[in-house]
Amino acid sequence: MGIFAAAMPRINVIIPAYNEARSISKVLQAIPAGLAAEVIVVNNNSMDDTAAIARQAGATVLEEPRPGYGNACLKGIAYAAAKPLATRPDIIVFLDGDFSDYPEEMSLLVQPILDGKVDMVIGSRALGKRQAGAMLPQQIFGNWLATTLLRLFYGAHFTDLGPFRAIRFDTLQQLQMKDRTYGWTVEMQAKVARKKIKYTEVPVTYRKRIGFSKVSGTVKGTVLAGYKIILTIFKYL
Repeated sequence: MGIFAAAMPRINVIIPAYNEARSISKVLQAIPAGLAAEVIVVNNNSMDDTAAIARQAGATVLEEPRPGYGNACLKGIAYAAAKPLATRPDIIVFLDGDFSDYPEEMSLLVQPILDGKVDMVIGSRALGKRQAGAMLPQQIFGNWLATTLLRLFYGAHFTDLGPFRAIRFDTLQQLQMKDRTYGWTVEMQAKVARKKIKYTEVPVTYRKRIGFSKVSGTVKGTVLAGYKIILTIFKYL
């Protein structure tokens, strides 16, 4: 019997979104009906109709004009934390807005938390099925390098830095997340490992994203992301 057996847990989904007008409605429509109490799209300085489309699809839309994946996530967390206690979420799910993940698999992602086995779950693209070309060679290598460093220096057994993840909200607040850009995902995993918080991974399916990657799609983005990820790993030793 899970820790939430007495009552249905409140799940909030946070979706950072930068110029995802072509994909955001597909992401929102694919979230299992009734699973999330609220879906929060953080419009991260988009130059297109991302915000309007997300709002029309029924999401709560927050504006975060400062660029950066971490900035968008922090905005969503602050919004959730400011809610009255009676409506504050028990679990936060992070999901990208480019339709590369399968929101339909969200139930699988949160189940280990509902069962009371762990406090955080990473959706692993390395363990799951991946469409050919969905991850570029530099992404695959970067994930391997980062997870290897996490294992060597933190004793953590991750296979991916996948953005599709679920975490108990009280645990998330305990982590006191800081990173505002590329180091967000690895900061969470490094801190979880350092604090001996229980975690697991579940295989998830991954497809080619809609649109152009703002990070791995450019040499500059790839280099900056790689540098920030490695720096973050050593920062929290």
